[in-house]
Amino acid sequence: MDQQRSIRLFLTDVDGVLTDAGMYYTEAGDELKKFNTRDGMGLKLLREAGIKTGIITTENTKLVERRAAKLKVDYLVQGAWPKLDAAMEICRKEGIDLSETAYIGDDVNCLELLEVVGFAACPSDAVRKIKEIPGILILEKKGGEGVVREFADLILEKQGWFEIGYPLKKLIQLNADCFIRNNGSDNPDFSAGIN
Repeated sequence: MDQQRSIRLFLTDVDGVLTDAGMYYTEAGDELKKFNTRDGMGLKLLREAGIKTGIITTENTKLVERRAAKLKVDYLVQGAWPKLDAAMEICRKEGIDLSETAYIGDDVNCLELLEVVGFAACPSDAVRKIKEIPGILILEKKGGEGVVREFADLILEKQGWFEIGYPLKKLIQLNADCFIRNNGSDNPDFSAGIN
């Protein structure tokens, strides 16, 4: 899938994707959601690979605001309806085309956006209408079980980040000049210092 190689923006829904779609309430009426830490690492890896990240949700809660801040996503759009408008505004700000955007959603409020992005995916437990979108990637994991990480890993792998190991490739890219200076060569042996 060549569209994975050109992704510059990664967007995700919250309920049913970053969470299991369950809403938990305490006796005091506080709302709780369960998030998967692997998804957080997936978003971090995307950012470190130079891919902008964002959350677009129709909900509007402090809980999601706190989670987005912890994840350090580039964009959080709450109360978004339609979600496509929010995604287009992010693309406009970043100078990115929707064809260079990946989005993962699970329900009908994600439909319009999923139909137009360059790379669309959904959890294995997404609603039928979403799974029927032509060309959508139905992932193996369910919402809240690390499905965002699964999607992120696919993109990073296609962009070559796992060919020689993510940390090493990042190190090489960020510090290539230092390696070249230390080895006195335009074609340094990067493996020399690896144990």
